[in-house]
Amino acid sequence: MNDLSSAPAPEGEAPRKQRKPDWIRVKAPVSKGYQETRKLMRDLKLNTVCEEAACPNIGECWDKKHATVMILGDVCTRACAFCNVKTGMPRMVDPMEPENVAIAAGQMGLEHIVITSVDRDDLPDGGAGQFVKVIKALRRETPNTTIEILTPDFRGKMRAAVEAICEAGPDVYNHNLETVPRLYPTIRPGARYYASLRLLEEVKSHDPIIFTKSGIMLGLGEQRLEVHQVMDDMRSADVDFITMGQYLQPTPRHAKVEDFVTPKAFAAYGSIARAKGFLQVASSPLTRSSYHAGDDFAQMKAAREERLAKERARANG
Repeated sequence: MNDLSSAPAPEGEAPRKQRKPDWIRVKAPVSKGYQETRKLMRDLKLNTVCEEAACPNIGECWDKKHATVMILGDVCTRACAFCNVKTGMPRMVDPMEPENVAIAAGQMGLEHIVITSVDRDDLPDGGAGQFVKVIKALRRETPNTTIEILTPDFRGKMRAAVEAICEAGPDVYNHNLETVPRLYPTIRPGARYYASLRLLEEVKSHDPIIFTKSGIMLGLGEQRLEVHQVMDDMRSADVDFITMGQYLQPTPRHAKVEDFVTPKAFAAYGSIARAKGFLQVASSPLTRSSYHAGDDFAQMKAAREERLAKERARANG
């Protein structure tokens, strides 16, 4: 385990954030491309998980005109211990949001877009209908853009939500397991591990062509064999793509980092995941669900085509 020590805060002051090792530090975003992306998001009144979740890769991604749009507002109905998104009662759904997402994709010239959302347990469909509208708007306005969605678990409404979204035809369906089952009560108390697994299974059951993707954070106190078991559970659900990245504490109020996992350990996890049969694996301290998503999608698509070609060759003797 790596040293997570930090100087104690003087009495009466808020606790200080933990020091990060050199391999996890990134430069503050200052580029022209970053500023242009930020202005576009403000002008179109769009939220991004890049900002709301305080992603460390925001400078690099926004400079390249890559952004993960967060629909259904910026207030979540849940309060996960790892997440920096605001919690409370959300505002009404913006009817212009699907069109504005499509406009942003067109102006940024996106080849691949990632759409995520807050949890909206207050809505009858959990927000699934807005995902459908956004996908349809993108297909209409930017037909060459491939679409990746990262959805919540649609607690109590999962089957109907997944069916509606799959019918709209995203290219990649991502839903993150986030951590190992043992840590759910403290890290993800509003969700259930096996319900999330069932959601991923449901996507493949409804449309086997849609790529499925899921990710976990490391450094929350999970054990190595627990991570291996999560990989096996994902493969049992026929998940195509696994992402593994370092958990970073957004504020001192959030769950503490128990360990800064080394780049070497991440590489070892990645090798094990590849051996288990995932089409695509992203495993590094700075890996996030949407980091390099476009490049990863292209590689995953090529990997599937190569696997299918080998299967046809074997079948033909």
